[in-house]
Amino acid sequence: MKINNNMNIPRINPYKSNQIKTEQAKELTKVRADKIEISSEAKQLSETSAFTLERKERVQQLKAQIQDGTYNVDAEKLASNLVNYFNIKK
Repeated sequence: MKINNNMNIPRINPYKSNQIKTEQAKELTKVRADKIEISSEAKQLSETSAFTLERKERVQQLKAQIQDGTYNVDAEKLASNLVNYFNIKK
């Protein structure tokens, strides 16, 4: 059997093509970067409102009263609020 050396077929180095593919993949990952944009409405929502500040102050006052032992529960007001709450839920 005789093998002829055909010069028309280009020689391929499979290791070189693998190396080129990995280099291209590395470059693609370098180029990509995550980006985030926050709208002005979202920025306003993230800010603390006056209501939130008032609520925090009230909670701190209640905590201080409970720790001091000066917090008193108005039983009539509590019962009235509970009755109103459960009547509305039905």
